[in-house]
Amino acid sequence: MIKAFVYLRVSGKGQIEGDGFDRQLLACEQYAASNEIEIVEVFREEGISGTKELDDRPALSELFAALEENGIKTVIVEKLDRVARDLMVQETILADMQKHGYTLLSTAEPDLCSQDPSRVLMRQIFGALAQWERAMIVMKLRGARQRKKARGERGDGRHAFGEKPGEEQILTRIHALGLQGESTQSIAQILNKEGIPTRMGRAWNRGTIAKILARKQKST
Repeated sequence: MIKAFVYLRVSGKGQIEGDGFDRQLLACEQYAASNEIEIVEVFREEGISGTKELDDRPALSELFAALEENGIKTVIVEKLDRVARDLMVQETILADMQKHGYTLLSTAEPDLCSQDPSRVLMRQIFGALAQWERAMIVMKLRGARQRKKARGERGDGRHAFGEKPGEEQILTRIHALGLQGESTQSIAQILNKEGIPTRMGRAWNRGTIAKILARKQKST
Protein backbone atom coordinates (compact mmCIF):
# COMPACT_ATOMS: atom_id res chain seq x y z
CA MET A 1 0.00 0.00 0.00
CA ILE A 2 1.24 3.47 -0.88
CA LYS A 3 1.93 5.75 2.08
CA ALA A 4 1.32 9.46 1.80
CA PHE A 5 1.27 12.79 3.59
CA VAL A 6 -1.69 15.18 3.43
CA TYR A 7 -1.26 18.95 3.14
CA LEU A 8 -4.08 21.31 4.14
CA ARG A 9 -4.12 25.10 4.04
CA VAL A 10 -6.60 27.77 5.02
CA SER A 11 -5.78 31.44 4.59
CA GLY A 12 -7.98 33.31 7.03
CA LYS A 13 -9.36 33.25 10.56
CA GLY A 14 -12.87 32.61 9.27
CA GLN A 15 -11.69 29.53 7.41
CA ILE A 16 -9.83 28.25 10.48
CA GLU A 17 -12.99 28.56 12.56
CA GLY A 18 -15.13 27.18 9.74
CA ASP A 19 -15.03 23.84 7.95
CA GLY A 20 -12.02 24.53 5.70
CA PHE A 21 -9.72 21.98 7.32
CA ASP A 22 -12.48 19.42 7.86
CA ARG A 23 -13.66 19.67 4.24
CA GLN A 24 -10.15 19.32 2.83
CA LEU A 25 -9.24 16.44 5.14
CA LEU A 26 -12.45 14.54 4.35
CA ALA A 27 -11.80 14.85 0.61
CA CYS A 28 -8.22 13.61 1.07
CA GLU A 29 -9.30 10.71 3.29
CA GLN A 30 -11.97 9.62 0.82
CA TYR A 31 -9.48 9.83 -2.04
CA ALA A 32 -6.92 7.80 -0.09
CA ALA A 33 -9.48 5.11 0.81
CA SER A 34 -10.60 4.80 -2.81
CA ASN A 35 -7.03 4.44 -4.06
CA GLU A 36 -5.63 2.18 -1.29
CA ILE A 37 -3.36 4.87 0.11
CA GLU A 38 -2.39 5.06 3.78
CA ILE A 39 -2.24 8.57 5.24
CA VAL A 40 0.78 8.76 7.56
CA GLU A 41 0.64 12.38 8.68
CA VAL A 42 -1.40 15.53 8.08
CA PHE A 43 0.26 18.94 7.76
CA ARG A 44 -1.98 21.95 8.48
CA GLU A 45 -1.11 25.48 7.40
CA GLU A 46 -3.20 27.84 9.52
CA GLY A 47 -4.03 31.40 8.53
CA ILE A 48 -1.34 31.66 5.86
CA SER A 49 -2.48 33.78 2.93
CA GLY A 50 -1.87 32.64 -0.61
CA THR A 51 -0.58 36.14 -1.33
CA LYS A 52 2.68 35.24 0.42
CA GLU A 53 2.94 31.90 -1.37
CA LEU A 54 6.15 30.25 -0.10
CA ASP A 55 7.09 32.92 2.45
CA ASP A 56 6.40 32.00 6.07
CA ARG A 57 4.89 28.58 5.35
CA PRO A 58 6.12 26.44 8.29
CA ALA A 59 3.85 23.45 7.61
CA LEU A 60 4.93 23.31 3.96
CA SER A 61 8.57 23.47 5.06
CA GLU A 62 7.91 20.66 7.54
CA LEU A 63 6.28 18.64 4.77
CA PHE A 64 9.25 18.92 2.44
CA ALA A 65 11.62 18.04 5.29
CA ALA A 66 9.52 14.96 6.10
CA LEU A 67 9.57 13.88 2.45
CA GLU A 68 13.37 13.93 2.54
CA GLU A 69 13.62 12.11 5.87
CA ASN A 70 10.88 9.45 5.88
CA GLY A 71 11.11 7.85 2.45
CA ILE A 72 7.49 8.74 1.69
CA LYS A 73 7.12 10.14 -1.82
CA THR A 74 3.43 10.98 -2.13
CA VAL A 75 1.45 14.04 -1.04
CA ILE A 76 -2.33 14.45 -1.26
CA VAL A 77 -4.08 17.83 -1.45
CA GLU A 78 -7.70 18.73 -1.99
CA LYS A 79 -6.79 21.04 -4.88
CA LEU A 80 -3.56 22.42 -6.30
CA ASP A 81 -4.42 25.94 -5.13
CA ARG A 82 -4.06 24.71 -1.52
CA VAL A 83 -0.33 24.45 -2.24
CA ALA A 84 -0.17 27.78 -4.07
CA ARG A 85 -2.51 30.11 -5.97
CA ASP A 86 0.15 31.68 -8.14
CA LEU A 87 0.53 29.82 -11.45
CA MET A 88 4.32 30.11 -11.61
CA VAL A 89 4.68 28.90 -8.03
CA GLN A 90 2.41 25.93 -8.76
CA GLU A 91 4.47 24.88 -11.77
CA THR A 92 7.75 25.41 -9.88
CA ILE A 93 6.61 23.21 -6.99
CA LEU A 94 5.36 20.50 -9.33
CA ALA A 95 8.61 20.52 -11.30
CA ASP A 96 10.70 20.39 -8.12
CA MET A 97 8.66 17.52 -6.68
CA GLN A 98 8.96 15.53 -9.91
CA LYS A 99 12.70 16.21 -10.00
CA HIS A 100 13.04 14.58 -6.57
CA GLY A 101 10.75 11.67 -7.39
CA TYR A 102 7.76 12.90 -5.38
CA THR A 103 4.14 12.67 -6.51
CA LEU A 104 1.49 15.29 -5.78
CA LEU A 105 -2.08 13.97 -5.93
CA SER A 106 -5.14 16.21 -6.07
CA THR A 107 -8.58 14.93 -5.15
CA ALA A 108 -10.14 17.39 -7.62
CA GLU A 109 -7.63 17.24 -10.48
CA PRO A 110 -6.89 13.74 -11.83
CA ASP A 111 -3.48 13.11 -13.43
CA LEU A 112 -2.24 16.37 -11.95
CA CYS A 113 1.44 15.73 -12.68
CA SER A 114 0.93 14.30 -16.15
CA GLN A 115 2.98 15.96 -18.90
CA ASP A 116 0.27 15.33 -21.48
CA PRO A 117 -0.14 18.69 -23.28
CA SER A 118 -3.89 18.80 -22.61
CA ARG A 119 -3.36 18.07 -18.90
CA VAL A 120 -0.68 20.75 -18.64
CA LEU A 121 -2.98 23.24 -20.38
CA MET A 122 -5.88 22.51 -18.03
CA ARG A 123 -3.60 22.70 -14.98
CA GLN A 124 -2.31 26.08 -16.07
CA ILE A 125 -5.82 27.38 -16.83
CA PHE A 126 -6.95 26.42 -13.32
CA GLY A 127 -3.79 27.97 -11.93
CA ALA A 128 -4.45 31.22 -13.79
CA LEU A 129 -8.01 31.29 -12.44
CA ALA A 130 -6.74 30.72 -8.88
CA GLN A 131 -4.23 33.53 -9.34
CA TRP A 132 -7.00 35.87 -10.57
CA GLU A 133 -9.17 34.87 -7.62
CA ARG A 134 -6.32 35.65 -5.24
CA ALA A 135 -5.85 39.09 -6.82
CA MET A 136 -9.56 39.83 -6.41
CA ILE A 137 -9.49 38.77 -2.73
CA VAL A 138 -6.46 40.99 -2.08
CA MET A 139 -8.19 43.93 -3.76
CA LYS A 140 -11.35 43.47 -1.68
CA LEU A 141 -9.40 43.13 1.57
CA ARG A 142 -7.38 46.23 0.78
CA GLY A 143 -10.59 48.15 0.16
CA ALA A 144 -12.07 46.91 3.43
CA ARG A 145 -8.95 48.02 5.35
CA GLN A 146 -9.06 51.43 3.72
CA ARG A 147 -12.72 51.86 4.67
CA LYS A 148 -11.94 50.87 8.27
CA LYS A 149 -9.06 53.33 8.36
CA ALA A 150 -11.33 56.10 7.04
CA ARG A 151 -13.77 55.36 9.90
CA GLY A 152 -10.94 55.47 12.43
CA GLU A 153 -11.10 51.72 13.12
CA ARG A 154 -8.18 49.35 13.46
CA GLY A 155 -7.55 46.72 10.83
CA ASP A 156 -4.48 44.95 12.13
CA GLY A 157 -5.57 41.40 11.26
CA ARG A 158 -5.05 38.32 13.41
CA HIS A 159 -3.24 38.56 16.71
CA ALA A 160 -0.15 36.39 16.97
CA PHE A 161 -0.40 33.52 19.44
CA GLY A 162 0.50 34.77 22.91
CA GLU A 163 -1.09 38.20 22.48
CA LYS A 164 -4.53 37.18 23.73
CA PRO A 165 -5.44 36.62 27.41
CA GLY A 166 -4.42 33.22 28.73
CA GLU A 167 -1.95 32.49 25.93
CA GLU A 168 1.23 34.00 27.37
CA GLN A 169 1.86 31.06 29.72
CA ILE A 170 1.43 28.55 26.90
CA LEU A 171 3.74 30.58 24.68
CA THR A 172 6.38 30.61 27.41
CA ARG A 173 6.02 26.82 27.74
CA ILE A 174 6.53 26.34 24.00
CA HIS A 175 9.64 28.52 23.96
CA ALA A 176 11.05 26.73 27.01
CA LEU A 177 10.57 23.31 25.39
CA GLY A 178 12.24 24.61 22.25
CA LEU A 179 15.26 25.82 24.24
CA GLN A 180 15.46 22.36 25.83
CA GLY A 181 16.01 20.90 22.36
CA GLU A 182 12.59 19.36 21.88
CA SER A 183 11.54 18.97 18.23
CA THR A 184 8.42 20.67 16.93
CA GLN A 185 6.67 17.29 16.75
CA SER A 186 7.68 16.48 20.33
CA ILE A 187 6.44 19.87 21.62
CA ALA A 188 3.08 19.34 19.92
CA GLN A 189 2.77 15.88 21.48
CA ILE A 190 3.65 17.22 24.95
CA LEU A 191 1.03 19.99 24.78
CA ASN A 192 -1.62 17.57 23.52
CA LYS A 193 -0.76 15.08 26.28
CA GLU A 194 -1.10 17.86 28.87
CA GLY A 195 -4.54 18.69 27.47
CA ILE A 196 -3.56 22.19 26.32
CA PRO A 197 -5.57 23.13 23.21
CA THR A 198 -4.72 25.60 20.45
CA ARG A 199 -6.51 28.94 20.26
CA MET A 200 -9.20 27.27 18.16
CA GLY A 201 -9.57 24.35 20.59
CA ARG A 202 -7.84 21.85 18.32
CA ALA A 203 -4.86 19.57 18.82
CA TRP A 204 -1.38 20.98 18.27
CA ASN A 205 0.69 19.94 15.24
CA ARG A 206 4.33 20.52 14.47
CA GLY A 207 3.55 23.05 11.71
CA THR A 208 1.84 25.38 14.19
CA ILE A 209 4.70 24.98 16.68
CA ALA A 210 7.27 25.69 13.97
CA LYS A 211 5.45 28.90 13.05
CA ILE A 212 5.44 30.09 16.68
CA LEU A 213 9.13 29.31 17.16
CA ALA A 214 10.02 30.97 13.85
CA ARG A 215 8.26 34.14 14.98
CA LYS A 216 10.35 34.08 18.17
CA GLN A 217 13.58 33.80 16.16
CA LYS A 218 12.59 36.74 13.94
CA SER A 219 11.98 38.94 16.99
CA THR A 220 15.38 38.20 18.56
